[in-house]
Amino acid sequence: MIDNWGRKIEYLRVSITDRCNLRCIYCMPKDGIELIKHDEILTFEELIRIIKSASELGISKIRITGGEPLARKGITQFIRKIKSIKGIEEVSITTNGILLEENIDDLIKAGLDRINVSIDSLNEDIYSKITRSKGLDKVLRGINVALDKGIKKVKINTVIAKEINYSEIMDFAELTEKMPVDVRFIELMPIGEGKKYTQVSNDDIKKIILKKRKLIPFLNSKGSGPATYFRTLSSKGAIGFISPISHEFCNKCNRIRITPEGFLKLCLHWNDGVDLKKVLRSKASDEQLYKIIYNAIKQKPYKHEFKSQNKNSDSRNMSQIGG
Repeated sequence: MIDNWGRKIEYLRVSITDRCNLRCIYCMPKDGIELIKHDEILTFEELIRIIKSASELGISKIRITGGEPLARKGITQFIRKIKSIKGIEEVSITTNGILLEENIDDLIKAGLDRINVSIDSLNEDIYSKITRSKGLDKVLRGINVALDKGIKKVKINTVIAKEINYSEIMDFAELTEKMPVDVRFIELMPIGEGKKYTQVSNDDIKKIILKKRKLIPFLNSKGSGPATYFRTLSSKGAIGFISPISHEFCNKCNRIRITPEGFLKLCLHWNDGVDLKKVLRSKASDEQLYKIIYNAIKQKPYKHEFKSQNKNSDSRNMSQIGG
């Protein structure tokens, strides 16, 4: 489907829970957040209705997020149902990786195509400081098992903050020379707890890598997202840069989001959207649901305005919105 700005909207991020088994310092306060009541979170059946309508509008890629999506029971059956929907070409998941190893067989059987794992440090002490937990070894085992068992693409999402993991930039770049994974540096976004830390622009990260490695750009696009990818002379994978702040890519944005409580969010920054839970639980027909989603997508904002916060900005933490 094409929105009012001429962008092809084909990618839906579905947050299935606001619960998480970690407490990452830029994502969630130490004592956690006030959790959404279970009966206020959309059921898998309700989400399937939304995805079916979205697929009829041209959505072909689904990414399941959280919180931590693997913490929600029934996720593998949910993936299997999504894969059966006509028009859905790809289903992926973003996870912190803690529960990946124990769930990988069921995820593969359900038809999961891709996995993104969020890791912000390869040093156990720094990892524990960031996540307020232990388990880096478990996460790395999960990645290796996923690769060994044939997941066609595993990506590592890394957020660099000046005060925390700035010294590890080359460690992550070199990881792509040791493993067939894509490491994507994602600029810290000024949302919730993230406002407390100093963002490092991807331009600065690239300069640091270039001091030690030659970066060769990929001539053809890798995936349908906003990342720009490079390889080194020794790469088994790729180094990606997602730069929503320093190099705004809103004119190419192809995505919408569903929050855990069923709000159709048209832009990560803005509060604008539609309460689909209210629509679903008012016994709306499939045709009505289709029209509501269609009209909402048409009104997708042209761009975020992270640099000029205003009353319509979303001030929640990332785990509440859907990472």
